[in-house]
Amino acid sequence: MMTLKDYLALPHRWQWSFCDCTFFPCDWVQEATGRDPGADWRGTYDDAAGAQALLDSYGGPERLAGFALERLGFMRVQQPIDGDIGIVRAMTGFDADGAVVKDIPAIRFGPLWAVMSARGVQVKKLEFTGAAWRIA
Repeated sequence: MMTLKDYLALPHRWQWSFCDCTFFPCDWVQEATGRDPGADWRGTYDDAAGAQALLDSYGGPERLAGFALERLGFMRVQQPIDGDIGIVRAMTGFDADGAVVKDIPAIRFGPLWAVMSARGVQVKKLEFTGAAWRIA
C-alpha cells in the first residue's frame, strides 16, 4: 500500500471532476482503502460552475463529503490524524473583489493540510472547519 507521503509526491495534475480540489482527497481514500467516495460523480462536470452546482446540490462541501464518506463506513472525528479527510478554508482564486476563500476537502498531513490547486498539490497550514472523517 502506498504511504500518504508517496501519494502526495505523485505528479497530480488538475482536471475538473477527476483530480480537482474535491476529487484529490477521494483519490487518496481510494488509494488507502480501495473504496472511492467520488465514484458516482467522476466525469459529471467540466468547469467551476459544474463543480459548484454539484456542491450546492448537497448543501456544500461538508455535506457532500459527509454523504460520500459516511455511506462507505468512514466515521466523523473531532481530532483528524495523518491521512484523514477534513474540510478547510483555502484561497481558491481571485475575483473583482480580491481573493476568493472557500471551504474545500483536504488531507491531514502532520500539522498541515494537503489540497489540490490548479498549480498542483499544496501542503500548508489552513484553517480547519471542524469537519473531518477517519480514513482507516
